[in-house]
Amino acid sequence: MPFKDLRAQAVPRSGNALVAHLEAFELIPRFSAGIWFFSPSDSRFHGKYKPDLPIEARLEVAASLRDYGLEGLEAHYPNEINENNLEKWQTFTKESGIRLITVIPLLFYDTQFEFGSLSNPDPVVRQAAIDRTTRALTLAKMLDCDFSVVWPGIDGYENPFGLNMADMRHRFASSLAEAMDTVPGVRIAFEPKPYEPRGRILYGLTPEGVLLGHQVEALLQHADNRRLLQNGHALMCMNPEIGHLLMGFEDVSYALSWPLSEARLAHTHWNSQPLGNYDQDLNAGLISPEQMEAGLYTLKMHGYDGYFGLDINPERMPVDVALKISMDAVRASCNRVNSLDHALIIEAAEAPARHRGVREAYMIRARAPRQTQLPPLTDTLATET
Repeated sequence: MPFKDLRAQAVPRSGNALVAHLEAFELIPRFSAGIWFFSPSDSRFHGKYKPDLPIEARLEVAASLRDYGLEGLEAHYPNEINENNLEKWQTFTKESGIRLITVIPLLFYDTQFEFGSLSNPDPVVRQAAIDRTTRALTLAKMLDCDFSVVWPGIDGYENPFGLNMADMRHRFASSLAEAMDTVPGVRIAFEPKPYEPRGRILYGLTPEGVLLGHQVEALLQHADNRRLLQNGHALMCMNPEIGHLLMGFEDVSYALSWPLSEARLAHTHWNSQPLGNYDQDLNAGLISPEQMEAGLYTLKMHGYDGYFGLDINPERMPVDVALKISMDAVRASCNRVNSLDHALIIEAAEAPARHRGVREAYMIRARAPRQTQLPPLTDTLATET
């Protein structure tokens, strides 16, 4: 199983060293996508607008996107990938050249997880969640995946009164550590979300996910895991989703800087989302493109070279069209970010008193269409008297 070295993400840089890095490092996106949204999902508000697709048909659509830039797929265990359809997945990856990059334990849908999965107070149910996580990690290791995403969608609460919050968090962290020690050497990419389907989800914000990483790693005991940790590798990493960040009113750039500063950013999920609101999973770049650009610049500052996972819900358009639109949006934003005057930006950011308004005026010009006639930057900036 490939174990990616993320340690360079946390290398501190500033001044000329940061400018040199920004000028040398190109943000070139490689795309993955979740196989779940290739077929319409259930909704409590309306019927499905498109027919259900079996896994075979979804994989056929995915294969058609290889030349457009789709390089990886993501799947949940056991509903999308399992021991019975494993051969289909292996044949697909071999023939299409598209990798399976993660096997995700499905910990939120089953009725047995009504009161939580890895945090469930019932030890029988909690053990079922641990066992499912263990099987997902086993498949991930066998199939040479990069990590396993864990999303605690059903682990949370609506009524906080009387709940032992510390114990809930301990149950979740220790259960995850147990699964990781059973299948050592498999990296976890944790995905926070503040709410939905629960009123409040455990570890719902990005810094809470970083804290969970420290909690879980402190509990790991297997010799292989301890050796990786002692060599400076993070095992409990993160997979922030842009939509989830904005649901929690997080700033994308600031949020991404947390796992990057600790070399914990294993993967990213891209879409767009109004601030707050329900989880919409809109096409990447559709809403708040300035947040997207700022987040991408933070990735560039830390040298992120992982996959850009697309997690969208294209209810009203074909999935291949939605994926192409999202890939185009990410590529275009990366191109803009790569082409900026990094020396000017870093100088203005690190000496703000001498460069009042420089970054703002410069970004207006960087985003303007080429034919837009604006005064030179020096004419726009007023001098202090």
